[in-house]
Amino acid sequence: MQHPDSSPDSAMPEATDSTITPGFLSPEVPPAVWQRHFAGAPLRLGVLASGSGSNFEAIAQAIAQRQLNAQIQVMIYNNPQAKAAQRAERLGIAAELLNHRHFPSREALDQAIIDQLKRYDVEWVIMAGWMRVVTDVLITAFPDRILNLHPSLLPSFPGARAVEQAIAAGVKVTGCTVHYVRLEVDSGPIIMQAAVPVLPNDTPDTLHQRIQVQEHRIFPRAIALASSGG
Repeated sequence: MQHPDSSPDSAMPEATDSTITPGFLSPEVPPAVWQRHFAGAPLRLGVLASGSGSNFEAIAQAIAQRQLNAQIQVMIYNNPQAKAAQRAERLGIAAELLNHRHFPSREALDQAIIDQLKRYDVEWVIMAGWMRVVTDVLITAFPDRILNLHPSLLPSFPGARAVEQAIAAGVKVTGCTVHYVRLEVDSGPIIMQAAVPVLPNDTPDTLHQRIQVQEHRIFPRAIALASSGG
């Protein structure tokens, strides 16, 4: 991914654990899209995270390894205990806590998020494990510039506990999806997906671990694809 004519898979780090089953990515990012992506100015990203922040760090690593032409302006988190804040400190990335419990409504929280994003001159909003439903206030402020990652092959299993939903349904393949954010949860146009087989002895934890490997692969690619008109 360092060069537009490189194979993305040759550049992105892969898991070495032999127990992790590879995923199938679709679509591949065309060379012309990579060329446009790296020819432009770095994307100014604002990341929203609520938990461990592993996808936030995966995006930061992709940037550091020149696999994504971007810079993270700020990471906003809503949970004071979120480990994403520790990752931001280690990575030297600005972090801002907006505890949702301190706001009278979702709209008020979203307006505070907008104020911070504008303060840091953000142009693309990346929801990397953001566990709050966003409102039209935020969506209108960044039309078609808010991306979300969901741990299923949408439109299957939207909403909470998607991995558990997949196991309960008995599907043989699940995965993850990066999509544009719309008012209805997990309903926006799909940008990229990765398929992951469900193994006979999978638990929610083991399946989620394998899905997460693919999340880390597709999120930087999907950001490049969406921002470069792919």
